Amino acid sequence: MKANTGWKACATMGDNIRMPPEGENVRQGNGDPRAVLIVEDSENSAATLEIAFLGIPGLSVLLASSALEALRILRRPGLPVRAVVTDLNMPRMDGFEMIRRIREDQCLSSTPIIVVSADTDPETPGRVAQLGVSAFFPKPYSPAQVRRKLEQILDGTTQ
Repeated sequence: MKANTGWKACATMGDNIRMPPEGENVRQGNGDPRAVLIVEDSENSAATLEIAFLGIPGLSVLLASSALEALRILRRPGLPVRAVVTDLNMPRMDGFEMIRRIREDQCLSSTPIIVVSADTDPETPGRVAQLGVSAFFPKPYSPAQVRRKLEQILDGTTQ
């Protein structure tokens, strides 16, 4: 068998868990190691979601300001990302493409995804539903409602 030189074939919750390197955008909660990744290029929007999520026991919040950065975080070994909360309108790679890439990756395809977006195209909810997202919240949204949905996903009461 080939030596482990990076990402495991598909890491599971039972694997050894390592925190991301110093300097990463991670806010550690208390309790079990589990994380949510917020993908948002607006600092204010990311901070609003982060504040809402930090009250969830045992949750760490990781922040990515772009879809490309999010994919790097998702594909590296370390703290398992249990869910992704993302915007759609971002520079270089939009949220639609990021979601497509997550769904095409054997190790990431079952990751629950929540979309929060200011996209006003009436086709957007259907497009993200076809990509298999767990929920869509148009901006302006209630951070409390997004948090409730995330808690349901993390508790396994909804996908």
